[in-house]
Amino acid sequence: MGRHIIIWKFSYPVLALIAGGFLLLLPTFWGGIADLTGRWDSQEEYSHGYMIPLVSAYLIWQRKDLLQTLQFRPSWVPIGLVLLGLAVSVLGEISALYILIHFSLILIILAMAWSIMGWNAFKYVLIPLGLLVFAIPLPYFLEASLTADLQLISSKLGVGFIRLFGISVFAEGNVIDLGSYQLQVVEACSGLRYLYPLMGVGFIAAYLYQVEFWKRALVFFSTIPLTILMNSLRIGVIGILVEHWGIGMAEGFLHYFEGWIIFIACLAILVGEMWLLNRFSANRLSFAQSFTMPAGPDISAEEVEPRTRELPRPFIACMALVILSYFVIQSIDTRNEVIPDRDDFVTFPLYFDGWSGQQENLQSIVTDKLKLTDYLMNNYARDEKPPINFYVAYYASQRKGISPHSPRVCVPGGGWSITDIERTIINLNNDGGQVKVNRAIIQNGVNKQLVYYWFKQRGRDIANEYWMKWYLLTDSISLNRTDGSLVRLTTPILPNEKERDAELRLKEFLSTVNPMLEDYVPI
Repeated sequence: MGRHIIIWKFSYPVLALIAGGFLLLLPTFWGGIADLTGRWDSQEEYSHGYMIPLVSAYLIWQRKDLLQTLQFRPSWVPIGLVLLGLAVSVLGEISALYILIHFSLILIILAMAWSIMGWNAFKYVLIPLGLLVFAIPLPYFLEASLTADLQLISSKLGVGFIRLFGISVFAEGNVIDLGSYQLQVVEACSGLRYLYPLMGVGFIAAYLYQVEFWKRALVFFSTIPLTILMNSLRIGVIGILVEHWGIGMAEGFLHYFEGWIIFIACLAILVGEMWLLNRFSANRLSFAQSFTMPAGPDISAEEVEPRTRELPRPFIACMALVILSYFVIQSIDTRNEVIPDRDDFVTFPLYFDGWSGQQENLQSIVTDKLKLTDYLMNNYARDEKPPINFYVAYYASQRKGISPHSPRVCVPGGGWSITDIERTIINLNNDGGQVKVNRAIIQNGVNKQLVYYWFKQRGRDIANEYWMKWYLLTDSISLNRTDGSLVRLTTPILPNEKERDAELRLKEFLSTVNPMLEDYVPI
């Protein structure tokens, strides 16, 4: 006689209520979900985001036989996590930090699943649900910083690879000079579009790889150096092809085809790494046996007793909290934010203290994308010296993700490469105080420019994007204000002058205009 086994299932009405409870998250987190799918559509490095929930659901489905044999012990402990997640989501709504909304959504999904199942069963779906983290894009300011660092690393390693083949090459920042040709390692070549998807694949592979924990961790974390090295190899190969067959080797279809080859090569190396770890191991299982998910219990020959699960009360409490948070978030959306009075930039003077200006205008397609409230973009010159482009983007409200775009993101999109960047303090003339700025050297071919930029927000001059977001959060709570601006000064570095000459020019201009901005960017 077969062994007696109990199979637990929810009735269809209870399943409908549970599904409805999770569907309540859609209207509550609609703003964050819309931002999420928007970035999946617009940024290639996150386009895999649509697949992540499906893969997560499939991995959980693979455990269904095991889960049916476990008696759920609904827990009240996750209620605290739901409260935490909802509080974080409210902060995200107030401060327009969508990444807070994204992570709070995943935290609440985890907590709601835990409240239904109890820890004894939830632990089997924790990792598949944790995979959802890889569907969340990086914040723009963090993505820009990481992209810039990856560009420099990939450029240096790519140049080293080219030199192995006896080719004379010189690198200045993200520009690789082959003599007859110059290659720019632009934002799209940073390797980020490989790194994030490959980390997701590595996480899935490590989960399925049934070996010691340290080997699984090694498989996952090795995706980071693997991506950087292979992307650098791609840049090196392009440099070699350009040296022998011309600049066409770095453009068009071949460029993108090389990208796909590198990604597939990364996957092959990852599989090879797991094969080697399994080959030189005390584990007697074959590679195919190790790289699989443990099967659930075989109930085909068992004496099966079906039982029905009830709707867990902790889950009902979670549903009530989600509904309550929906109304809280709606009240935030309808709250009248404080919008301070200010002068329009159209009244900003074109002539002052010997400086003569000329007004420029952004194209409507650009202003529509930036969604700014007001802007200033004038070119100023004095004493027949090179001009200074003075750009200020003002936002009356930075809620709902509408905020200044960091030049770290915009500059590479304009064909320029950031060859050097640092944060520094500018001491203004005539005891005008100090301004913390980001100082950058950008280059496009032989043309160089010096750039100062910072965020002027509610009486603060902030260079650090992280601190800017922090003050946006605190001021939105304490002052009910999220207004602020990005200020950028740009001047060319001519072939016959030094960086110091451009530095003095920007400092003189900044000492004059910084006090003038108070009427246009409220403190």
